[in-house]
Amino acid sequence: MNINVENLVSISEADRNFSRVARLVDERGTVIILKNDAPRYVLLDYELLSQDVVADDESVDAAASRILAKRIKAFEKLAK
Repeated sequence: MNINVENLVSISEADRNFSRVARLVDERGTVIILKNDAPRYVLLDYELLSQDVVADDESVDAAASRILAKRIKAFEKLAK
């Protein structure tokens, strides 16, 4: 997931000014809320949540191949 730094909001800012955070979601679709300077929560527009996300077989195969390539040694050990 690519994170736009303009969509980052601290949890204390979200607590103090939730209406501002909601406006950011209206403008940008999502906001990442940080807790202890690390991404912790995602606030997103309900319309984005309700959209069906379907991956075709080709993209699933590509993702599986990428994961396998990264972790091939672990998979080889498990196969023994």
